[in-house]
Amino acid sequence: MKHILVIGSSNTDMVVKTEKFPAPGETVLGNTFFMNPGGKGANQAVAASRLGGRVTFISKLGRDYLGDQYIKTLKKERIDTRHVIRDDKLPSGVALITINSAGENNIVVAPGANFNLLAGEIDTNLFSSGKYSILLVQLEIPLVTVEHAVKTAAGNRMKVILNPAPARELPGHLMKQLWLITPDENEATELTGIRVSDELSAEQAASALTGKGVKNVIITMGSMGAYVKSEEFTGMIPAVKAEPVDTTAAGDVFNGALAVALTEGAGIKDAVIFANRAAALSVTRLGAQSSAPYRNELQHG
Repeated sequence: MKHILVIGSSNTDMVVKTEKFPAPGETVLGNTFFMNPGGKGANQAVAASRLGGRVTFISKLGRDYLGDQYIKTLKKERIDTRHVIRDDKLPSGVALITINSAGENNIVVAPGANFNLLAGEIDTNLFSSGKYSILLVQLEIPLVTVEHAVKTAAGNRMKVILNPAPARELPGHLMKQLWLITPDENEATELTGIRVSDELSAEQAASALTGKGVKNVIITMGSMGAYVKSEEFTGMIPAVKAEPVDTTAAGDVFNGALAVALTEGAGIKDAVIFANRAAALSVTRLGAQSSAPYRNELQHG
């Protein structure tokens, strides 16, 4: 099985559970508080590793206590951390997360060292080694770094998966180098100008994205499922029913699981079915990385 290269963010999540979100200027009393390792890049790396993927992670952490703890956490998850970079000036990234009684979340991120991950710091020998079949990347690091990684991976015939979160305008040359893009409905709306709310609008948005040069599109739509547009399969794949407790990293688990299934030789349809199962299990648990399931849980759960 080929390996997965994940490039992205590492944050420490500081989470408060509360009955309702505060209105502007309002103070509400929370319930549980806990700290968890998070960040979209690291979340996806952990999800992939727990599900059996062989993962190398590139990220940037501050040379601080949170960074030290993060490296230990990644190593415990059997992730290759040799290419994680430490920043001597900027702190490690932090995310402040509030979760209400419905399991919905509000998130504010202070990116710190994540936004100082420079294109020139990434070892391009990794892409030409033949070891990796997939690059999985997100948008919580500088766009110029994402562009460099995508171009290098595509030039070495790796399948590039971009999870375009948080949503932002993307240059046309980047879109043409993507094997797969995986926005949620809000990100798809931002990228295309088409409000995605059902299967028909998802189909229109997916067509707009392939019109920009992306080879394959998966639009994740929460409890509705995922809309897929590819040469192999086009249509909606239903979600697995679950009672949500915390949806914080469901999309990250989906992307990590998707990458694992693809490296194991699954087609896009079967990979999405696998990813839907993993994401459904993750929303029944609190936290970001702590909610990511292990492979045996999907097989026997």
